[in-house]
Amino acid sequence: MSHYIDAIVIPVPRANLDTYKRMSTEWGNAHLRHGALYYSDSISDDVQPGKLTSFPQAVKLEEGEVIALAWVVYRSREDRDRIGKAVMEDPQLKESMDPSKMPFDGKRMFWGGFQSIIGLAPGQ
Repeated sequence: MSHYIDAIVIPVPRANLDTYKRMSTEWGNAHLRHGALYYSDSISDDVQPGKLTSFPQAVKLEEGEVIALAWVVYRSREDRDRIGKAVMEDPQLKESMDPSKMPFDGKRMFWGGFQSIIGLAPGQ
């Protein structure tokens, strides 16, 4: 069974990492509450600028920032669309949706949805 995955890339100031982690946990829990299968968030520790493109170049990484890479796994694109709408309307997240309260520059984040074509795990 193939899944649908959202990937989100965000430049986060190191000084705001604790706030970002709290926010990411809230958003992840909201996704799970509304039916997502899995939520994960990671912070870069080995991303190098490329010659043509790279994670740092894509977000215009600034001094004192790291890159957060979050992903959400859904059963299908239809589930993703339904869950995404529910998350955006979730009253528990209203305050964190205020751009002035975000611990990062939302203009430099990017995201997209991906249809899984291969999924491997031990014992399968």
